[in-house]
Amino acid sequence: MSRHMIESAQRLLSSFDATQRASGFLDFANAQERVKWFYTPTDHGGLPLANMSSTQHRLVHQLLASALSQGGYVTTTTIMGLENVLDRLEGFVAGFERERGRDPLLYWVSIFGTPSETDTWGWRFGGHHVSLNFTLLDGVVVSSTPCFFGADPANSMLLGPHLLRPLAAAEDLAREFIHSLSVDQRSVATVSAIPPTDLVGANRSVLAEGDTALPLTMVWRKQFDGALGDAIQAIQNKADAELAITEEHLKLVSFSQVPKGLSAREMTATQHSDLRELLKVYINRVSDDVADREWEKLSGDKIQDLSFLWAGGIDKGEPHYYRVQGSRLFVEYDNTQRGTNHIHTVWRDLSNDFGGDSLAHHYVHSH
Repeated sequence: MSRHMIESAQRLLSSFDATQRASGFLDFANAQERVKWFYTPTDHGGLPLANMSSTQHRLVHQLLASALSQGGYVTTTTIMGLENVLDRLEGFVAGFERERGRDPLLYWVSIFGTPSETDTWGWRFGGHHVSLNFTLLDGVVVSSTPCFFGADPANSMLLGPHLLRPLAAAEDLAREFIHSLSVDQRSVATVSAIPPTDLVGANRSVLAEGDTALPLTMVWRKQFDGALGDAIQAIQNKADAELAITEEHLKLVSFSQVPKGLSAREMTATQHSDLRELLKVYINRVSDDVADREWEKLSGDKIQDLSFLWAGGIDKGEPHYYRVQGSRLFVEYDNTQRGTNHIHTVWRDLSNDFGGDSLAHHYVHSH
């Protein structure tokens, strides 16, 4: 029973005034909105922190803490704080039709349905480089995906010799893993010398055979035109040109129901262990009880159903992309932009994003 999460959501919802409820409290049956998610600096839907009081900010963070592990919570709040770093990096300019292009108060909360131990309900939290989605059924979290973390800059200067790297493990463990493979294994795992400029799955609600990275102009709640649309397209054109990417490269890394790359069946026991360590960076973002149920899906020899795919260079500073895929689990990572200093990571469940499989089973057997 996710009682702490339920109580945190109830306290937050009860703090909303009528205007806030109109934005942040939505019908769970509104599936079209409930399965939308973004990772760009766009309107993520719901009630933004900018329209809440400090007390309500605290309630939002209590809700986040109830859903995430300590490491997951710290990573989330650090990513939000990077908006200030990125704002300085870009010259403190307005952008994206907002008074402040990079704004740590433009993270949105949506509660779908009434939080309780008996009703079906869910909630979403998102803004630039954070997207969290939880669905609960009879007081239990039945889905915690899609779960997206990004970092721009991925590496930020601190005082002293160390860098601020909120997604360091997602990068470093994967690079160590690709280097640990034999020459033959690596040749199978590496499907393209050129990585995609963004996640292959993008922010699609459901993935389909042949899907590949969407143009940057399409990963927003609205389509921009005029000067802003041209500027976003220019970012895409520059990123594509720097990689020298072609349609053939995109096809090589496109999504397929049958996983591409190196099957875990062709890996050693040590490599299985290393692969689990990498997956901890994704699955252990959520609270221990929820993560334990997710790990049950990979218990025993089920890890052998996974495959590891790599695209791009394998040395530090080279643009690269990887994913881990099974019948359900789908993990993606890319670091190709801003001189390989801009990371995207996402963990998905191909059968149960937004509670799809669990809800279908519930409706069939309970109604």
